[in-house]
Amino acid sequence: MIRAFVAVTLDRKVIDEIAAASARLQREIDGVRWVASGNFHLTLKFLGNIDEAKIDPLGDALRKELHLFPRFTINAKGLGVFPGPGRPRVLWVGLTGDRLVSLASRVESALEPLGFAPESRQFTPHLTIGRWRESERAPKALGRRLENWQAHDFGLSNVESVKLIQSVLKSDGASYHELITVPLGADARDR
Repeated sequence: MIRAFVAVTLDRKVIDEIAAASARLQREIDGVRWVASGNFHLTLKFLGNIDEAKIDPLGDALRKELHLFPRFTINAKGLGVFPGPGRPRVLWVGLTGDRLVSLASRVESALEPLGFAPESRQFTPHLTIGRWRESERAPKALGRRLENWQAHDFGLSNVESVKLIQSVLKSDGASYHELITVPLGADARDR
């Protein structure tokens, strides 16, 4: 069994911008378990523990569903927290793009016949950069600090593929291993 998810990765320049912001925030905010920049991604679908025999059928289903899905661009902009600044659990960078929600929906459609139930929560595109530890409390000024980052633009990334990624949990954080890359179809900018 392996722990896996389907994701989109961002362009290196955008990851570097987010990593620089994360490093600055690490000096300002205590009690957060920070995500390593090499693990920054947008999760489209968390699969949980799956049998390794499902890897190829997952890749086949994603290729069949996404081979005509157009490539597109996303923007990484602003910081926020789930569920809110009073009791934050996740610190995130916002992600916007015309086709993000549609892409997540198509991934859901592709994987449902393989036994993966659709998400009950609405898809909210974001990139997690930190998580609060259960025992830690957020600083009182967190809301004000986040306001300073609300309009910060980290840059654009081209979405040309989705990836099936294995997550290996370790005491110092997760390490990710790409299992399959599924290219998207035609470049929408060429149409």
